[in-house]
Amino acid sequence: MTGGPLTVAVPKGRILKALAPLLERAGLDVGPLFADDRRLLREAEGGRVRYVFLKPDDVPTYVEYGAADLGISGRDTLLEKRADLYTPLDLGIGKCRLVVAGPRGQKVPDVPRVATKYPRVAADHFAKKGVQAEVIYVGGSVELAPLVGLAHLIVDVVETGKTLQENDLEVMETVAEVSTLVIANRAAYKLRAAEIRAILEPLRRAVEGAG
Repeated sequence: MTGGPLTVAVPKGRILKALAPLLERAGLDVGPLFADDRRLLREAEGGRVRYVFLKPDDVPTYVEYGAADLGISGRDTLLEKRADLYTPLDLGIGKCRLVVAGPRGQKVPDVPRVATKYPRVAADHFAKKGVQAEVIYVGGSVELAPLVGLAHLIVDVVETGKTLQENDLEVMETVAEVSTLVIANRAAYKLRAAEIRAILEPLRRAVEGAG
C-alpha cells in the first residue's frame, strides 16, 4: 500500500473528457489519460502518480481491495456496489438521475417486473415502498425491456430523458441524484494521507472554481 506511485483508478469512457479539465486545473498531468496506446497502466507526475484504466463498474472494487489508492466513480455505481470506501470529494460532473420509468399510461401491477443494471438499488427502492418487485438484471438497452414485455418498469440512469421519450417511456420517480465522486481506499487514506491530500486539495479548489 505504501511506497511507489499513488495509484488512481479512472473509468474508461466519456467521463474522462469532463474529468480532464478538473485534473488539469488542479495542476495534474492529464496527458497520460489520452495517450494513443493500449496500456492500462500509465505513469504521470514523473512517476509520482499512476493511472489505471478500468471499466466503470470495476473502479470501486480495485479501490476497496487496495489495488488502487484513489478512484473516480459515479454515485450510481457506488450505490449498487456498496463497497467499503471513503468518498472525500464530489467532482460535480456527470450529473444525472437514477429513476424508475415505464411506458406512458401503463397500469403497473402489484408485483411488477423491473429490468435494471442496478438490481440491489432497485430491490431496496421497491422494498422501502412495500412493493414486492421481481427484479431482472439486464446489462444493456434497458429501455427495450418494457417494449417487448420483459418487464413492466425499468430502473436506469437518465441524463436528458431523450432516450426514454423516443421509446415512449416516462419517468415515474427519482431514486437518487447521481454525480461523479473521488473515492479512496480506507487504509491508503490514512497511510498515504499527505500524498492524497496533495491531490485532493488542489482538486477541491478546481471543483469550487468550476462551480
